[in-house]
Amino acid sequence: MTQFIRHYLLSLQFFTRIPITGWLAQWVGYSPAMLRASAGHFPGVGVLVGLLVAGFTALLLMALPPTGSAPLVAAALGTALGVFITGAFHEDGLADVADGLGGSADRDRALVIMKDSRVGAFGAIAVVLALLCKVSLLALLGDVSGPLMVVALLVAHVASRTWPLLTIGLLAHVGDVAGSKSKPLADQISLRALATGMLWLLLTLVAVVWLQLRTDFVAINLSGGGLLGALRNALLTSLAAWALMTHWFYRRLGGFTGDCLGATQQLCELAFFLGLGLSL
Repeated sequence: MTQFIRHYLLSLQFFTRIPITGWLAQWVGYSPAMLRASAGHFPGVGVLVGLLVAGFTALLLMALPPTGSAPLVAAALGTALGVFITGAFHEDGLADVADGLGGSADRDRALVIMKDSRVGAFGAIAVVLALLCKVSLLALLGDVSGPLMVVALLVAHVASRTWPLLTIGLLAHVGDVAGSKSKPLADQISLRALATGMLWLLLTLVAVVWLQLRTDFVAINLSGGGLLGALRNALLTSLAAWALMTHWFYRRLGGFTGDCLGATQQLCELAFFLGLGLSL
């Protein structure tokens, strides 16, 4: 259990701006092997970020006047909080991937562009469109049901951080491995770490379904088997987005970089919201 907590805190330290400093950071420790093992807690980071964003969004929905614009405002401010907590870590990956793969058809040149800290036109457009789609889809869900919007935020943050673990397992790390922040993730992910990530997702789904069965807090009509069916459709849509992204990276780069993982998280999150919206 101590090792589990240390790996989880290290994952929080790497993937968010949540302060793990001082004596706590010394207790957690660091090594490439530890960071590699902490990858399995990437979905667990999504649990905490999702709970913070979903809770903040729920409070906004209760505090704002009950008008048609309330879900839009809550979606925008909740999204802003999520970006703040993660330090735009995944949005930065999306921008780099868009600049690299959009800016050059040559593999090596694309990898060089992705390492450039400057943001180009493709990257800026990709991030703007991603944020616009995210806020719009969340506002749509919130307009139908506030509780559904809150559930979507939680599960999407977890699921979209689960699928990139499969990318690590299937593809090789490419690019400047020696200078990459994701170097400790370059090796094939262990089955234990992959199982840990899947367990985070499963526990989240079980908690949501249990709460729904006990309280029926998402009290709206959903096609395809109620909330459980809608979540299934959203997960499948998110998984399909992961498959397309993984195929794209394999075809264009022959593998993945850390930026590819961030871009995958962003697109899988959007696909989850879209799949849930299509289930209404």
